[in-house]
Amino acid sequence: MANSWWEIQVLCDPTLEDSVFWRLGEFGSRGTASEFHGYSNLVRGYLPQSQAKMLDLAALALWLRQDALCMGLTPPAMQWNLIDEEDWASSWKVHWQPQEIGDRFLIHPAWLPLPEHTDRVLMKLEPGVAFGTGDHATTQLCLEALEMRLGPSAIAEAAEPLVLADIGCGSGILSVGALLLGAAKVYAVDTDPLAVQSTLENRELNGIERDRLVVEQGSVDRVIEQIDAPVDGILCNILAEVIIDLIPAMSQIAKPSTWGILSGILLEQAKLVADTLEENDWIVAALWKRGEWCCLNIRRS
Repeated sequence: MANSWWEIQVLCDPTLEDSVFWRLGEFGSRGTASEFHGYSNLVRGYLPQSQAKMLDLAALALWLRQDALCMGLTPPAMQWNLIDEEDWASSWKVHWQPQEIGDRFLIHPAWLPLPEHTDRVLMKLEPGVAFGTGDHATTQLCLEALEMRLGPSAIAEAAEPLVLADIGCGSGILSVGALLLGAAKVYAVDTDPLAVQSTLENRELNGIERDRLVVEQGSVDRVIEQIDAPVDGILCNILAEVIIDLIPAMSQIAKPSTWGILSGILLEQAKLVADTLEENDWIVAALWKRGEWCCLNIRRS
């Protein structure tokens, strides 16, 4: 079947949801969705057929079972099937609804009617096949950290317009969120061309000017080529192993007052990330956690 996608369905204990999200992400899932199913959660993940064979999927089921047993929980039930590329979007969009995050954000699927009244910051989102819908704990933690960093008083008191870098932008949810909160400009990069396209689409959906959200394929090295001066803040929600490798390069786009919001980090990985940050003249100012995941709020030492 040409241009087909694996739809992976995992019925699990709600406590396992974050672990399942992480496993699917590590496995190469291009998008995830979750819904309540009685007393359990039904998590769906999607990836191109070419990325996985039947034996790979069987191995994923085994890893999920082992994760559950290590946590003393009932192993999840996993099944998979192939769907046409045309059915990819509709298969998971059905299960994704508007979501309030933190005190200020309302993440709203672009294909649903807009609310008549809301006092929240409305972000329209079309994730496509890129990571970042607001469902995952790491994205929520980053958006909540952005609320703290970019509150009305912080924007009003800033001596200069705030310029940020979003490393591994995915759907662009953090970049768009920062701009809607009052940041002046964001340089967003991702090594995945599908993520770049998704971020460009979400820029247009939210009426953000092109010169305020500059989107490029690449990593920190691409940001270095784009900027005229060090940035005020760095956003990075990827995986701990990648963040550790990127920290020295992040330091090259920072100034003494630069802050950062890093996530995609499991609690057990936080110390290793913090140690690497310290070696590169950063300090962890705060650690926020949700389930197995944490978000590091950092600043220059």
